[in-house]
Amino acid sequence: QTDILEDPVIKNVIVLQTVLQEVRNRSAPVYKRVRDMIANPEKHFYSFTNEHHRETYIEQEQGETSNDRNDRAIRVAVKWYNEHLKEMKNEEKIQVILLTNDRNNKEKALEEGITAYTCEEYIKSLTANPDLVDRLACISDEGKEIESGKIFFPEHLPLSKLQQGIKSGIYLQGTYRASRDNYLEATVWVHGDAEENKEIIIQGLKHLNRAVHEDIVAVELLAKDEWVAPSSVVLQDDSQNEDDVENEEEKENILKASVSKNMLRPTGKVVGIIKRNWRPFCGMLSKSQIKEARRHLFTPADRRIPRIRIETRQADTLEGQRIIVAIDGWPRNSRYPNGHFVKSLGNAGDKETETEVLLLEHDVPHQPFSQAVLSFLPKMPWSITEEDMKYRDDLRQLCVCSVDPPGCTDIDDALHCRELENGNLEVGVHIADVSHFIRPGNALDEESAKRGTTVYLCEKRIDMVPELLSSNLCSLRSNVDRLAFSCIWEMNHKAEILKTRFTKSVINSKASLTYAEAQMRIDSAGMNDDVTTSLRGLNKLAKILKKKRIENGALTLSSPEVRFHMDSETHDPIDLQTKELKETNSMVEEFMLLANISVAQKIYNEFSEFALLRKHPAPPPSNYDILVKAAKSKASFYYTNENLEIKTDSAKALAESLDKAESPAFPYLNTLLRILTTRCMMQAVYFCSGMDNNFHHYGLASPIYTHFTSPIRRYADIIVHRLLAVAIGADSTYPELTDKHKLADLCKNLNYRHKMAQYAQRASVAFHTQLFFKTKGVVNEDAYILFVRKNAVVVLIPKYGLEGTVFFEEKDEPKPRLDYNNEVPSLTVEDTTFHVFDKVKVNIMLDASNIQHQKIRMVLVEPKILGKDVPANPTTETSVSNEPEKKKKK
Repeated sequence: QTDILEDPVIKNVIVLQTVLQEVRNRSAPVYKRVRDMIANPEKHFYSFTNEHHRETYIEQEQGETSNDRNDRAIRVAVKWYNEHLKEMKNEEKIQVILLTNDRNNKEKALEEGITAYTCEEYIKSLTANPDLVDRLACISDEGKEIESGKIFFPEHLPLSKLQQGIKSGIYLQGTYRASRDNYLEATVWVHGDAEENKEIIIQGLKHLNRAVHEDIVAVELLAKDEWVAPSSVVLQDDSQNEDDVENEEEKENILKASVSKNMLRPTGKVVGIIKRNWRPFCGMLSKSQIKEARRHLFTPADRRIPRIRIETRQADTLEGQRIIVAIDGWPRNSRYPNGHFVKSLGNAGDKETETEVLLLEHDVPHQPFSQAVLSFLPKMPWSITEEDMKYRDDLRQLCVCSVDPPGCTDIDDALHCRELENGNLEVGVHIADVSHFIRPGNALDEESAKRGTTVYLCEKRIDMVPELLSSNLCSLRSNVDRLAFSCIWEMNHKAEILKTRFTKSVINSKASLTYAEAQMRIDSAGMNDDVTTSLRGLNKLAKILKKKRIENGALTLSSPEVRFHMDSETHDPIDLQTKELKETNSMVEEFMLLANISVAQKIYNEFSEFALLRKHPAPPPSNYDILVKAAKSKASFYYTNENLEIKTDSAKALAESLDKAESPAFPYLNTLLRILTTRCMMQAVYFCSGMDNNFHHYGLASPIYTHFTSPIRRYADIIVHRLLAVAIGADSTYPELTDKHKLADLCKNLNYRHKMAQYAQRASVAFHTQLFFKTKGVVNEDAYILFVRKNAVVVLIPKYGLEGTVFFEEKDEPKPRLDYNNEVPSLTVEDTTFHVFDKVKVNIMLDASNIQHQKIRMVLVEPKILGKDVPANPTTETSVSNEPEKKKKK
């Protein structure tokens, strides 16, 4: 009942040590929430160490269970408190109330003359706050059953049985991942090394058996003749009636439509839950159609989470609002889990509310930095002291400058290039020395490690470190002294490295330029000042470095990145344009990559067991099927020669075949192939060198790589700075830095935060895209088909970098004849056949009929399909595939 306890109405509570210990054993997150309440002076929550108090300490009696002993300890402490308060000279008599949901404990307490209530009884007695009742967690499932008493689901096996079964190999343990597109399908990723059954498909309600996305579950494999194929059908759960089981069965039959033998995959059913991974969910109330009803369904914003049944009296006020709901349990005879209302976030569609929802849904820590964290910031005014200079080179005389996107305030890198007397060139990459300000193990360090990364949304930035550092003391702004960590190379004019050195330094940047300004200087014949000369030198070397990288087999992939132009007053998007990249973008990128590779080699040479590195695994060959098939199907249209054969046996072969795949008849083809190639890739991840032996970075074709160049916005870089500082004797080490298990755990969190930040950024672009089309009405645009599905095509609209699905079946409309061919791949609708990369015309509009999942709708205009007019209100789903403006490095 933590949600109840956290409400401001509940004050003056004593939490006994006996209870705190039990909470700590059962749930670390709940324990932390209770500790936070005790720490909040306005709540008047206190912990009483009854186990260490002479008059309340008790021994366990013979034959007494530890649970009964703890219940007795609680009653003894309540009685003592009652006596203790009687002795106080206070005029008012203070009544002590015991709150317990343990039926036995409550009965015994009443027998002993203690005033005791269940949480529900107590909350219902607070008549001045009727809305608190909504926050009660459903304790038992008694009285909550659906009247029909139908059993929907098989029983879950007890934990002891599951553990035995997993040991003996009857069951497999894994992480349950619900499908976003089809609520009757999920996959379970098996833990451990069972390579042959890494991924198990689960299909149909009974087999899904009440598992929720990200739960750890036990699965039983089905016999081979019951295996199924992943369905290409898009199914959303939109039934209004919980007992609509016939409808479910009809939908399950759609999934089992005939599939070829080679499509079948290992299939299983969930037999039990090992660990629930429930969190509070954002979403909206689907108000019951029954008048005066208290029970309603809540529809989560995340389509992978089932709907949740809650009881509330405030349905009228909550309609149209984004709210948070927690799941309490899921009985076998209930189509949906039971839960309770936690709080309202505000009106749906409202910009602040929607931003809050997407931060909560992607688990982005975004609360303001606490006083404890801020207390470790340097005191202002700050300046560089003699002590700071001890281990540093003074590089303030060098002509250093930074090149960034417009409006960038967290500048973490700067560059210089100058000719040496021996005719060679000296090139320096200077990175903000964040690790000077963030010391290991303090609250500031722990908070940065937890956040892991800065998150860039369309119009706001969630910083990893407080603003004093991110936009001021660590930001390498021009004409101020700043502490840096420098990587300096001596190169010849062929960009070959002759010497490398690393040093902590002090720099004074001579200019903060945007990419466009830097490009203008390089191209301008009249400009020959030091900064411009330095930039020209850098640009020349960068072109050679890039050429070498590409010869080594590095990939250049394309993803349509979009920028919004905001109205300066309303902050609404008024224009959408795809970003164009200048030569200077590439120039900065080359030197950042080079610095990252140089540092990776250095820290690995020094600390072979605990270097924090970044790898990019090569995709399994099957990932490329879609790309190879798409190229083949297009080859027959545009080519007589074999130019469009995509070779995927190595990154180099892939890069070269992508470079060759040009068609004068279809200029956009190459970009589409590169976008599709991006979709075939694996995620790049952080890892600890002592826990892994494959370091290769596939996309960069580099045998070793790390992140060193963005410590203001990535915590991985701070660790790399600390390792490098120890390697060059500029700082001392500490135990966690050389503990590979701690580093492996850290990498796990960093990879998770990095992934969630990307998803949050995409969701922010999707939301701003909706705002943009809200004012636009219907827009007609050219689009290209990226993927072909059984009942739809996924298209990309280059002008907006926008991706969406065009469906061919509509509710209450005659169904067209559909023929899906997986081999080509193609979809024939009536007499029109669609292939990957076909150019089509679509209408784009905002569909606000479902206020929770407002979406961009796309309708096919050309080619016209026989017998189908363009409907005014077709159904489509959209996801936006781009990320908003953020910093520039790989």
